[in-house]
Amino acid sequence: MREVPLASLKRPLERGYTGAENDPDKVRALMESIAEVGQLVPIDVLEVDGELWSFSGCHRYEAHRRLGLETIRVRVIRSTREALRHHLS
Repeated sequence: MREVPLASLKRPLERGYTGAENDPDKVRALMESIAEVGQLVPIDVLEVDGELWSFSGCHRYEAHRRLGLETIRVRVIRSTREALRHHLS
């Protein structure tokens, strides 16, 4: 696991994303938890050719964003371009 800047994550499923798509109660609860004890569960990201692609963890990502945190804990899964294409389709 490692901490990475939120801005370094490519989140292709969130084009036009406003954050309103998330369950507001879940985001609020995560914000409280993260502010109090920190992030307990990392989000999974695919690393392809040095780029980090995130397809999950949207509530945790949004909680970090709303809290103004610049980094998030991730679990990196090294992957191939072919696997990435599968996630993008």
